[in-house]
Amino acid sequence: MIRVNQVSKSYLIWKTPLSRLLVPLAVRLLGRWFPEYCAQVQVRQCQPVQALSDVSFSIAEGDSLGIIGLNGSGKSTLLQIIAGTLQPTSGSVEVKGRVAALLELGSGFDPEFTGRENIYINASILGLTRAEIDERYNAIVAFADIGDFIERPVKTYSSGMMVRLAFAVQVHVDPDVLIVDEALSVGDARFQAKALSKIEEILKRGTTLLFVGHDLSAVRAFCNRAMLLDKGQIIKSGLPDDVIADYLFIVQKDRIAESAGHLAVKRHERGFAVHGFDVLEAKFQGGAQHLTLGYNTNAYLEVDVAMTTEVAAPVLIMDVIDNRGMQLTGKRIAIPDFRGERRLRIQFACCFQKGIYRVRLRLVSSPSLEQTLLLSRYDDLLSIEQVDDVRDQFTGLLPVAMNIDWLPESSE
Repeated sequence: MIRVNQVSKSYLIWKTPLSRLLVPLAVRLLGRWFPEYCAQVQVRQCQPVQALSDVSFSIAEGDSLGIIGLNGSGKSTLLQIIAGTLQPTSGSVEVKGRVAALLELGSGFDPEFTGRENIYINASILGLTRAEIDERYNAIVAFADIGDFIERPVKTYSSGMMVRLAFAVQVHVDPDVLIVDEALSVGDARFQAKALSKIEEILKRGTTLLFVGHDLSAVRAFCNRAMLLDKGQIIKSGLPDDVIADYLFIVQKDRIAESAGHLAVKRHERGFAVHGFDVLEAKFQGGAQHLTLGYNTNAYLEVDVAMTTEVAAPVLIMDVIDNRGMQLTGKRIAIPDFRGERRLRIQFACCFQKGIYRVRLRLVSSPSLEQTLLLSRYDDLLSIEQVDDVRDQFTGLLPVAMNIDWLPESSE
């Protein structure tokens, strides 16, 4: 559905608006007679910036790819080129089918027109006929949930209302390719939950997804492949967990260098760690990395910690996460002052709904909750499978203690 072949994009940053106007004109008029001088002037007045460099990948029909990277890595530029709103400097892009691009939501709305009129205009641009728009109009309005404002000019909308209406139009055109760029980071929690559910529904119909964002849980949930961009180049491609681990290493390496430059960070197969403060090994009872347990059965986790360097306030964080990367519960465990290697045992009850859950370990320096610095991360796919169906005992994923009392009938 999408084929990107050696795409590069560069921008020219001029020193002043006047130089942007006069230098190209001078090069055009005098370049034939004074080529070297004109080239020198252009170099002095213009700085080229390379946003993308020879990016190539493809996405098959029904596939889903998540693109992650630091700010300025070229993610949004790449999506704009694929969506057709920006032209590459070199290379080519092929996209098949109808495309819905959730980039700058609401940017195509006319502020003087009403919400109803903008629905028809935008849906027409996306390829729907008048009859198709009439058929889906009520569903779009219901999803946007902006009430009587649908008959008012868009210029009277709040930013949240604008986003909801634009998103509603895009996801109701039945796209063959859905492109999402940080669109889910705007709006309130209710809108985000509705948006995620709608994207799930679209993907079940076989729509191809290209997702860009900093929400790593969403990348794990929606994408079966991931790609890491850094300085306009692809530096990692593969399974989401593997790519996310490399991304987190880059993020934390920079943070550690800023906050504690004397600590050297190393990458290993289980995650990353600073020199002298690491999880050497983690295993369940009997040396297992996967447990199959019944509801409310105890699990015993043994963790070997090495600490040969001084850390201000060492803390071990154990998280239990689901298959989408959502953190369900966990524990912050203060590490005593020692040098060398120590083992601790963690006992916890498997009080979850039926399913598979993973255990994640992190070592942090945490003088306070607001000053927590991640130093080591251990992702070795430790997992637990709870096999009992306990939906009749509680709803959701975790039970909460409750007291239920029927009050006496009123005498009135």
